[in-house]
Amino acid sequence: MTRRLLSVANSAGSPGKSPGKSPGKSPGKSPGKSPGGDGAAFFDLDRTLLRGASAEVFSEAMRTAGLVSRTIPGEKFIYALFNAVGETLPSMALARQAVTFAKGHSRSAVLAASDSVADQLVAMVQPFAESVFETHRAAGRPIVLATTSPYDLVKPFADRLGLDGVVATRYAVDSDGDTYNGSLAGPFVWSAGKLEAVRAWAGEHDIDMSASYAYSDSVYDTPLLAAVGRPVVVNPDPRMRIMAAARGWPIQNLDLSPGVKKVPGIGLELQKVALALSRASMMPYADFDIRGVDNIPATGPVILVGNHRSYFDSTVMALVVAKSGRTIRFLGKKEVFDVPIFGALAKAMGGIRVDRGTGSDEPLEAAAAALRGGEMIGIMPEGTIPRGPAFFDPNLKGRWGAARLAQMTGATVIPVGIWGTEKVWPRSSRLPSVLNVTDPPLVSAVVGKPVELKNKSLDADTKRIMKAIVKLLPPEARAQRDPTPEELAITYPSGYKGDPDDETKRRPGAD
Repeated sequence: MTRRLLSVANSAGSPGKSPGKSPGKSPGKSPGKSPGGDGAAFFDLDRTLLRGASAEVFSEAMRTAGLVSRTIPGEKFIYALFNAVGETLPSMALARQAVTFAKGHSRSAVLAASDSVADQLVAMVQPFAESVFETHRAAGRPIVLATTSPYDLVKPFADRLGLDGVVATRYAVDSDGDTYNGSLAGPFVWSAGKLEAVRAWAGEHDIDMSASYAYSDSVYDTPLLAAVGRPVVVNPDPRMRIMAAARGWPIQNLDLSPGVKKVPGIGLELQKVALALSRASMMPYADFDIRGVDNIPATGPVILVGNHRSYFDSTVMALVVAKSGRTIRFLGKKEVFDVPIFGALAKAMGGIRVDRGTGSDEPLEAAAAALRGGEMIGIMPEGTIPRGPAFFDPNLKGRWGAARLAQMTGATVIPVGIWGTEKVWPRSSRLPSVLNVTDPPLVSAVVGKPVELKNKSLDADTKRIMKAIVKLLPPEARAQRDPTPEELAITYPSGYKGDPDDETKRRPGAD
């Protein structure tokens, strides 16, 4: 998303102009007005729209511009504390006094300094904020920045994002129109003062507060959230988390895919905690050989694709992901998500439910949104574990999902060759074999280099993906041979009554 926002930033004009639209104009509506009193979407800035605090960026910009000559004692500690716990009364008292320090300074110089770091702030925008913006824009709602920060500091940033309005603390100027006089022009936009300023903006633009949304992390924004019809708590500070629970307000994390949960109190993604516990040493019934994890990019959109041999494949892929230091959004069959408790846990950790029977594009769109937010997606292109003779076919066949996602998003496709997992948990067994600790079977996962796709034919790119996976498998995987009856037997589900000869004709992913 950062790349998309920066492309907007690069096309933006001078401060005060919004790219592609005039200030205060909402898509499809007349400037400044919402016929019939429609709602708007109000976003707090620090720790809500941005990852962390903007003050540090602005402070450095002011020093570079010569507008501030010294550093406030303990400034770094204040920023670190804010990023950890959110707003505090002492930090807001300092912010309230900042207007007196601005006295005598040039407004145009401040605008120029803040414009110089606007792109830096754009890069700090939470990765899934853009998808929320798109939802509001599609509904015709103006998107408004509502922040305690001074208006002249945040206006260039808001213009870069193409926001429809800015509600912020305004510093008064002398009669020359450019020199700050040390007083406020309006309320200090914080807590009840922010609600007052937002209500004033809503009145001027015919906005219905009961039809509006408000997004914030801070407990001090409780008055604003309570005044709108759709309050949304984002990355809540500890006090706001309690408030959200008490009032039944939804919590959304704009740094993660929708629905992904964090562990209360520590703010870590639930999957991160689970992956930290994913260790080969905890599974002595298998001897693991995992190589090539460095081929997984540390950041950015990635599609991790692997072959499917066993129910144990997901465990092996979890070990691969854990070694990469990243998290992953796995696309899985609906049957996994329908299992009580486990299904809810899979969803909370970012799993994407796929119901192949419906033919819906919803899972694909969810995966694409995650990729656009810079996340990693996991797919088994075969869709299900091959059965019978098909299990031993050296030519793997896959569905188009991974190739289509790559074409839609430009994400990097990384292949993973998995081998030996069926020795731990064959298709014929309802449970894994966990008793063989004296002579555990070898299970391997080899991560390859990015697959070079042409993005012209989904079928051709899918074949390229499957060939890349095959190249990572051991030599015996690429040899054509006739399996024994005993080998065939373990590839069928318990109670299988189908025709083995039909298995080579099955469409990938069909049950």
